[in-house]
Amino acid sequence: MSSDRTSVEVREARPEDYDAIAAFTQNTWPDRDGGDYIPDIYHDWIEGEEKRTAVAEIDGEVAGLAQTVLLSDWEAWNQGLRVNPDFRGRGVSVAVTEDLFEWAREQGATVARNMVFSWNVAGLGQSRATGYDPATEFRWAHPDPDPNPDLDCEVTADPRAAWNYWTDSEARDRLRGLALDPGESWALSQLTRSDLREAADDGGLFVVQDDGTRGFAHRIREYEREAEGESSDETETWVEYGVGAWDDAESADALFGAIARDAAEVGADRTRVLIPESVRHVSDAAFCRVEIADDPDFVLAADLTR
Repeated sequence: MSSDRTSVEVREARPEDYDAIAAFTQNTWPDRDGGDYIPDIYHDWIEGEEKRTAVAEIDGEVAGLAQTVLLSDWEAWNQGLRVNPDFRGRGVSVAVTEDLFEWAREQGATVARNMVFSWNVAGLGQSRATGYDPATEFRWAHPDPDPNPDLDCEVTADPRAAWNYWTDSEARDRLRGLALDPGESWALSQLTRSDLREAADDGGLFVVQDDGTRGFAHRIREYEREAEGESSDETETWVEYGVGAWDDAESADALFGAIARDAAEVGADRTRVLIPESVRHVSDAAFCRVEIADDPDFVLAADLTR
């Protein structure tokens, strides 16, 4: 096929694009368990303010798409980049990404980030080729809900102590100040003081204190998800925690205990906690007998002031 990018036209996504997009996203990762989420959520996904979903066309056919969402007045999150296999090598990913970058700039964003599974080598190369640079990496931890965990440290809900801890923590340095965004699922944004205050007000801030502050976590959302290994009409309640940060294995154990107790109190079946991808953090979680994801996830960032 020709590599001439002049034939790629980019426009806003439309509801009537669904059939064409579903056709080439049903089996995005054929060698991985689970399908692509886009066909399941497309119509809701493209709706809403402070976002743009760009569709690339070549000769009148849908060749690819991607979406950007404003997370703050200076942060954009790009997601859902897919290229129709029939049009690979035609500059589709570059065209839609440049369109999203330009839209985000016009809204005042100075950075655009995305996330790529660490096993997705093609996606990583594609991101670097379209202007992203490495930012950080993280892993999911999944403590089981437990109404009566053993807690050897005091756990408070002081947002000032949590913020002071965060600003000088190894976790913040590893994560470049990022945590799960409270408004957009599967997105990371800069953790702020107000995020911690709001979590405290909602009863979802957990600060480990034992001769000083030694760690914290904050709850950001609850949602229903189809249960794994069950029939399609069975669901589970998941609770997500924006970040878990701690000093050592002892404080990690107390923090995961506080999360487990909170998850049980809100009726969660499963949990998901973002933790830094470091030998110490991951091995601390393993030492505490907490389930950990098999692979890390990578976050990349593009400087939109260039």
